[in-house]
Amino acid sequence: MHFLDQAKIYLRSGAGGPGAVSFRREKYIEFGGPDGGDGGKGGDIVLEAVEGLNTLIDFRYSQHFKAPRGKGGAGRQMTGAGGKNLVVKVPVGTQVLSEDKELVLADFTAAGQRITLLEGGIGGRGNLSYKTSTNRAPRQHQPGMPGEEMWVWLRLKLIADAGLVGLPNAGKSTFLNAVSNAKAKVGAYPFTTLHPKLGVVRHKGREFVIADIPGLIEGAAEGAGIGDRFLGHIERCRVLLHLVDANDEDVAMSYRVIREELAAYGAGLTDKPAVVALNKIDTLDEEMIAVLTGELEAASGAEVVAISAAAGTGIAGALDRLLEAVGPEAGALTGDDEGEEAIAWSPV
Repeated sequence: MHFLDQAKIYLRSGAGGPGAVSFRREKYIEFGGPDGGDGGKGGDIVLEAVEGLNTLIDFRYSQHFKAPRGKGGAGRQMTGAGGKNLVVKVPVGTQVLSEDKELVLADFTAAGQRITLLEGGIGGRGNLSYKTSTNRAPRQHQPGMPGEEMWVWLRLKLIADAGLVGLPNAGKSTFLNAVSNAKAKVGAYPFTTLHPKLGVVRHKGREFVIADIPGLIEGAAEGAGIGDRFLGHIERCRVLLHLVDANDEDVAMSYRVIREELAAYGAGLTDKPAVVALNKIDTLDEEMIAVLTGELEAASGAEVVAISAAAGTGIAGALDRLLEAVGPEAGALTGDDEGEEAIAWSPV
């Protein structure tokens, strides 16, 4: 499955059906008169968040959505049938933006959430509704109100409790693989992760979702590397796990580069609680680990967790810190779940 987190689509609600012009003419009925019914209402455009969808790839191939119009009225005072509402299903976590991306029209954060984005046009009046004491045989009718239309942007922001950030090759994918059964690609070269990935972590009878996004480099806010567009997928996270490669020449600088890019992106990412971890300590001796941990603590102003995602060292401590930050949002496991492995989801 291909991953797509932005798509532009066209929406148009149905127009109302026209009212009818009709006169009652029946044998043995002394007085006839107008009996044209009203037109039916056009279909609405409804957006609904559903489970089981985790990409917007379907909207790359289907970009126009038009609800049916209402049926016209008929004689014998019959009102036309209304147009059926068109339901557009989107993944949980989808935001609907105006065409200029300046206004958030809807934000779907839970499965089953629905919103009527465009109302269908009202059906036109038939000539029966124009009958008065002075206008006994009206021939007026209305054609029905037109539907509404607009272009919108869909932007998917994955919903996770914790997010992984760091420079390329900091070991984010290795960490995700270690704490869940995700199969994130791992390689000895930058940008092995090209799309966000999610894993469900089970730890100490609780579970929470962790997200891995492509690595950032200096200047990502200006488009360097893959850029910072994937940072949108950690905007909803309650805590960030900042991984720093212990083999970097200057671990303090590596930390500051990421913090500066988070600040340049905005959206309150620098205000989120963060757990800082020095990764790949299996390649160093204890003395060097202590030195680098001290440098990183001085730069971050926080207690640093020394881990090795590849060797499994310190992983439990890092998960303890994340679980504490996530708080009660981390769901409790049932008795049947506690013995199972962690589960994961990947959009690719």
